[in-house]
Amino acid sequence: MATCDFTTLLNGAFPTSSNFSDLLCTKFSELDDLNVATKLAVDNSFLLFSSYLVFAMQLGFAMLCAGSVRAKNTSNIMLTNVLDAAIGGLSYYLFGFAFAFGRYESGNNGFIGRHFFGLKKLPDPVAGYDYSFFMFQWAFAIAAAGITSGSIAERTQFYAYLVYSSFLTGFVYPVVSHWVWSPDGWLSPLYKSPLFGSGAIDFAGSGVVHMVGGIAGLWAAYIEGPRIGRFDADGKPVTLRGHSSTLVVLGTFLLWFGWYGFNPGSFLAILKSYDSFKGYWTGVGRTAVNTTLAGSAAGVTTLFGKRLLTGHWNVTDVCNGVLGGFAAITAGCSVVEPWAALICGFVAAWVLIGFNKLAEKLQYDDPLEAAQLHGGCGAWGLIFVGLFTNKDYARQAYRDDMNYGLFMGGGGKLLAAQIIDILVIAGWVTALMFPLFYLLHTFNLLRISKDDELEGLDVTRHGGPAYHHGNETLEGSIKDMNNKPAFITGP
Repeated sequence: MATCDFTTLLNGAFPTSSNFSDLLCTKFSELDDLNVATKLAVDNSFLLFSSYLVFAMQLGFAMLCAGSVRAKNTSNIMLTNVLDAAIGGLSYYLFGFAFAFGRYESGNNGFIGRHFFGLKKLPDPVAGYDYSFFMFQWAFAIAAAGITSGSIAERTQFYAYLVYSSFLTGFVYPVVSHWVWSPDGWLSPLYKSPLFGSGAIDFAGSGVVHMVGGIAGLWAAYIEGPRIGRFDADGKPVTLRGHSSTLVVLGTFLLWFGWYGFNPGSFLAILKSYDSFKGYWTGVGRTAVNTTLAGSAAGVTTLFGKRLLTGHWNVTDVCNGVLGGFAAITAGCSVVEPWAALICGFVAAWVLIGFNKLAEKLQYDDPLEAAQLHGGCGAWGLIFVGLFTNKDYARQAYRDDMNYGLFMGGGGKLLAAQIIDILVIAGWVTALMFPLFYLLHTFNLLRISKDDELEGLDVTRHGGPAYHHGNETLEGSIKDMNNKPAFITGP
């Protein structure tokens, strides 16, 4: 195209410097437009790919949940995981995205978004949002709902699930994500007058996703009460083993894989440079490394910690430990050094072990340890950020005047912001979800009957067992021997 234009120009009588400069300006403008379009294409492709990884975590949640419950409730927990995506897709499209990220040049506020209901006027160059951004944020929203469903597995009415899942993904979660992740949110580092000068850092959602889902699950499980047989007449805990360690391990690896979209993808772009060699791509790589190290450290610490406490090498405990490390590092994955990620994972393992011990003391029953893992380790992750955030990494990820970690010489302002973040998230979720679950309980819409719970939700509520073996159901051949691990008889 350029050759043709130059040939036309030179074939004229006598090309003037004015004509020549105009042509050069036109070509440079076209080249600049092409560079902008290329950057947008690369960044949106990166974000879409990250969205697909985060969405794949739903499969991980499904496998983890299925393996952690008894066989008689498999279809029920699998259905709730499918509907996390479906219900979350509708509610987040209609309301959630608007509450979380609805913003214009004027008329914004720090509490809640008010634009883009039903994705109206998207894509929007003023806000900087395209459809890929919606996909990424929707995948996060449904993750929060999945956490809650694990806390109340094996004993919850299906209608209750439909109600709280819609409310959580359509309103409760989006408001928190607006506070922390929208440039208009009052806790955001990008807010016009950020808290303590630089706001709170929750890069990929230790608080926004994990604490929200975990605290909602905490109140739901508390109001429902423990499963039948979880504690004996003297109040001592009785293990109700999930029916498949294989599914638990499969789910853990799928979640591990998806976390490489969850954390690195939260940069939202990749084609931005810091200098001639380093850029967002460096931060993306470091974030993946930190995620790996935190999960690994937590898994190994849990392995030996539980061995000391119980005398066993337990694969399910290790899997939960790994996930606890991931939940903790999610807040600070982009702003800490790799050695600090090891500390994050090590402490997260003991946080999870400690909260599980406390849950048994209080006769609190959470089949997937979801409240302890996501709520407890998520809160530790926010505190960790206030202690170990690196000055340069924080300013690369956010703004040039960011506060940084107390242990890194940055003072206590960031830690104070992180503590406020924990308190307001816990307060917000409690204020909305506790009354909702209490109302459902009051009107007998929360927990299933004793007979249904003993027989299993698959048979009583979902038309039959999940497993079939020849002409007989596998469910019928699985025996529950005084809550010991299930075994399968011959055909």
